[in-house]
Amino acid sequence: MAKPSRPGAGNSKKKGATKGSGGNGRKALEGRGNTPKAEDRAWHVAGKRKAAQERFAAAGGKGRPGARSGAGQKPQGGSNPNRRVSSSSASNDTETVTGRNSVLEALRTKIPATTMYIAQRVEMDDRVKEMLAIARHREIPVLEVTRQELDRMAGFDGVHQGVALKVPPYEYAHPQDLLEEIIDRGQTPLFVALDGITDPRNLGAIIRSTAAFGGHGVILPQRRSASVNSAAWKTSAGAAARIPVALAANLTSMLKEFKKQGVFVLGLDGGGDVSLPAIELADRPVVIVVGSEGKGLSRLVTETCDQIVSIPISAATESLNAGIAASVALYQVSTVRAAKG
Repeated sequence: MAKPSRPGAGNSKKKGATKGSGGNGRKALEGRGNTPKAEDRAWHVAGKRKAAQERFAAAGGKGRPGARSGAGQKPQGGSNPNRRVSSSSASNDTETVTGRNSVLEALRTKIPATTMYIAQRVEMDDRVKEMLAIARHREIPVLEVTRQELDRMAGFDGVHQGVALKVPPYEYAHPQDLLEEIIDRGQTPLFVALDGITDPRNLGAIIRSTAAFGGHGVILPQRRSASVNSAAWKTSAGAAARIPVALAANLTSMLKEFKKQGVFVLGLDGGGDVSLPAIELADRPVVIVVGSEGKGLSRLVTETCDQIVSIPISAATESLNAGIAASVALYQVSTVRAAKG
């Protein structure tokens, strides 16, 4: 019985000469040459840092990011740069500011309030007395109402402390106007931009921290973002009356425009390139970008940042609330600036 042959066994035909590639693969075999230095790679942290330093130097340095690029062009959205954007366009709706600190700050900064409400038999401390004095001086109507009525005005989980104030819808600044205003004062800009923050209480807390650590303003995207409403006013403890909030038609485009003018874009993320205490260029014009607690920074915003930094926390803690993260970053930047004085 014949043995089964192996596959291919007994095939005596010789293959002809195989055709060459004609040198088409030669370049691939030669390699790519020497690896460029980290600072010469645009996507590398060192490359981004070098680019930021060059932009800052080209813009004049010393906290003056320089003239607006594309002078004469309309700002994002084609709006008038001197116009402030209302939080509820084409609407006569009002916001209710509640809480003694918030109401007092709103009155002190001469926000055009329409009516002040005070609870029956409210405790008359120094803050309430000052509120009433300002309201009388500015001829703002003062109405005495029941606490139940104030509870209704303050909404769910609202703490009014016996006082409330009706104010017009919040008027947002334009980011470019905000930047130029700080430059004109001869100060080094420090802003916080929010990416995907939808809780107004987080917004209020960030406004308050911005005021506490020497920041100049908060920037929000027009879409998918919290707005300056009564909850934000209350959480800010009145800081919303002193710290401007600007509205960007497109956050990524705005950040790119700021970068052209020498502003260093610093993103906060748990998987950052460096730890927050090691940040550089904090004494330069800076915008800190804070993402949501769940999703973090969006992809486009992450790619736009000059540097992504993380806050060192205990392994037992998964993440920080957006408001707390912003506070820590603002404190660190203010510390670096104070040290370099």
